[in-house]
Amino acid sequence: MPIFRIMGGSNNNSRSSNNLAGNNNTQQQQQPQQPCQPHQQPTSQRVSRNTYPGHRISSSNPAAASVPNFPHHLSSNFSASMPQQPPRVGGSMARNAANMALNQGHQGSGSTVVRGSSVSSSASSATHPSSSAASAPPAAAGTETSRPGAYAVTRTTTGPAQVYRVTVPPGVRPGSEFTVHAGPRRVRVRCPPSSRPGHSLQITLPPEPITHNQLLKAATLTASVDLAVGGGAVAMTPEVRRVNQAASDSGGTAQTFLVTIPPNIYPGMQFTVNVSGQRFMVTCPQNAGPNMKVRIVPPTQREEPMAAPKTQVFEVTVPAGVRPNQPFTLMANGQRVLVTCPPNVVPGQKIRFQLPVSQVIGSIQLSYESESGGWCRTIRVTDLKFQWVRVNQKTTEGTNVDDMTTFDFSKSAYVRKVNYLEGNDARMRTGSVELAPANEAVVDSRLLHCNRTLLSYADIANVQGKPLEEKTTWFQNICSQLTASWDEGHVKLVVRRHSLLNDSVDAVMALSRDDMRKRWRIEFLGEPGIDAGGVTREWFQLVTEQIFDPDFGLWLSSVNNQMCMTINPASNISCPDDHLVYFRFLGRVMGRALFDRQLIKGHMVRHLYKHLLGWPITFEDLEAQDEAYYQALKKFTTMQDLSIMCLDFTITEETMGVRKDVELIPGGNMKEVTTENLSEYLEANLRYRMLDRTKPQITELLLGFFDVAPEAALTVFDPNELELILCGLPTIDMDDWEDNSIYSGLYETKGKRDKVVEWFWDVVRNEFDQETKARLLQFVTGTSGVPTRGFSVLQGNDGNIKKFAIHGVDRKAYSYPRAHTCFNRIDLPNYTSKKELYEKLKAAVTLSSVGFDME
Repeated sequence: MPIFRIMGGSNNNSRSSNNLAGNNNTQQQQQPQQPCQPHQQPTSQRVSRNTYPGHRISSSNPAAASVPNFPHHLSSNFSASMPQQPPRVGGSMARNAANMALNQGHQGSGSTVVRGSSVSSSASSATHPSSSAASAPPAAAGTETSRPGAYAVTRTTTGPAQVYRVTVPPGVRPGSEFTVHAGPRRVRVRCPPSSRPGHSLQITLPPEPITHNQLLKAATLTASVDLAVGGGAVAMTPEVRRVNQAASDSGGTAQTFLVTIPPNIYPGMQFTVNVSGQRFMVTCPQNAGPNMKVRIVPPTQREEPMAAPKTQVFEVTVPAGVRPNQPFTLMANGQRVLVTCPPNVVPGQKIRFQLPVSQVIGSIQLSYESESGGWCRTIRVTDLKFQWVRVNQKTTEGTNVDDMTTFDFSKSAYVRKVNYLEGNDARMRTGSVELAPANEAVVDSRLLHCNRTLLSYADIANVQGKPLEEKTTWFQNICSQLTASWDEGHVKLVVRRHSLLNDSVDAVMALSRDDMRKRWRIEFLGEPGIDAGGVTREWFQLVTEQIFDPDFGLWLSSVNNQMCMTINPASNISCPDDHLVYFRFLGRVMGRALFDRQLIKGHMVRHLYKHLLGWPITFEDLEAQDEAYYQALKKFTTMQDLSIMCLDFTITEETMGVRKDVELIPGGNMKEVTTENLSEYLEANLRYRMLDRTKPQITELLLGFFDVAPEAALTVFDPNELELILCGLPTIDMDDWEDNSIYSGLYETKGKRDKVVEWFWDVVRNEFDQETKARLLQFVTGTSGVPTRGFSVLQGNDGNIKKFAIHGVDRKAYSYPRAHTCFNRIDLPNYTSKKELYEKLKAAVTLSSVGFDME
């Protein structure tokens, strides 16, 4: 309890009680509000999820700007004036202010600082349809919220200090403390040395904090330039297109911010704001005023190079088979790095390169890879970014890197690439997703927050090889540093049980990216429960259970595994008005679940976890999704004459009984598949099935996920680990698993009485922990999910029951166990000892994430 200082004392002991009286200055003076809206807006407009609550102000005229492209049902006579000149201040703030023009290359467009209109915190969004931060009237300070939705909760302590008179009670000695009631507050006071019981004291208290609950309105999605409008996404306005184009031309990424105008700031006056660790000077526009929100476009930020650190010189020998200008990987002081062979250098010659001393870490394996090669993630010496490479057979000097210049059905891989764009609403950015060759995909190895480096490559390398629990704890520590403190405001989500999903979508879609990283408190309307963790846990379980329900129409059970969910390509038919809104919502919920270490109710197909992490997609992922389709494509690679198949670059899709042809490439129906262009046809099929078929849905899922989750910190996880973190470790009944397993091959005769089979079950039951058991289940069946009715109803890719199968093979044919997820079968070599079985089995289930291959 706080101790307050004494402002003065008196020997007047006429007051004999401890009741407080006198100067209770709790009323705050109200400053007359100045008019700041040039036009009155109608108050009867409705704003729904499909109504865009905010537009930017056009800046074609620096002296006066108007809101473009209003929906037909909203008032279009709203206009606002903008300052003609940027603020003139000194120092770094002057440089920031001078650089805040929308497009530095177009001087004729004016030097507009503030981009967008404003909204009063006390006015509804229907009154100001052009608001970039739509909000409803805030609830009364100190009162409970009574409507479903998302509330921005803040506490203010503005106002005059409160002065009270208090009498020292009997028995209190100088220097000791006593408790008194000051209005609604209970405080402790230390008795001054010169005071005695019965003396009157004057105490001064700071203003009592006032809680404000501001109801937020849902933001509408913005369709990217390469995606059609619909599903809850509206067309990008010309103003936003110019912002994104200007950022693209300057080599950066567009980013805008919503800021609140401080009290006593009126049109034409300047104020400073701090966003993302940077300080800017903003001029209040003509249509704005105190406590209103405006949207600003700071200068495009290019990636700043890291300060030159101390380096260490390494000398290595170029491996055999490496050509000039060809990259190869090697181990430098215990870490794997990617080096490009200099011109005029041949294998056997020595070369030197420098590596930052701070990044030199011993005994660190940066990625999982097999001895025969495969895709692995390494670090580039030039900029310390992660890059995927395809490694060939290792040598004592290093590892050759396959340049992958030609298509290979068994080796080619692709990684999703997300291009972020600014949306019509500053709270909801948009973007595009494409598949790029895996060896061209890079990920930043450092995370910056408020101009401070939270993690670097060295941190990632240190934690990557640790157990899942330690990595999860490390990730949670990073998230806690990204979470805003309670004093900076928090978010309260109020939902109704009978309308849980709709209320939750409206609430979460009203939050900005900063709000997504604030502390949350979830309430069920009409229920007196206090969210101490149980309510939040229940909310995550209920909303994800509903959204993954196949009857809802957004997700379907996978063809190969009934425990895995895949995106319904026809989700636009089930939810035509807002199906993309649900996928953005789900992405945000999944990212927030990682942030809060909550669990969701839904196992996804493997390639979606790879998309979330930016891992390579191969034809093996297509096999896991649809084996029959995969086998048909694979058969084409062995045919001598493809003309007999009469194929073109189209695929036939059937939706609700209606068949239609989809072009895999532009003009695909006019292009015949030949032996010469077969690789292009196979690649187009992989791209279509892994991304293009459900591209709008995957785009929104990824954008929502990265509205919360820091991508650099996720590089320590593999897809199997991500599933375990999101869905939790399964509860496995070992007796049920063993009793509902079948045996074939070398173990068919003796079955579970075979010595190797007995070793297998003993290792799994007694030596594998819960995580490793779940990984074994992922390795064989493709998911860590267990059927609700047990292993007796485990299904295969044809929908029929395919029990867990252990197939005996000769150890001379295979050194490591192999899995066939389509049949829930593991090929287990006939090892000669239980120790060998344990080591090889654990290695197989641990290293299976990156195209594990031990042939």
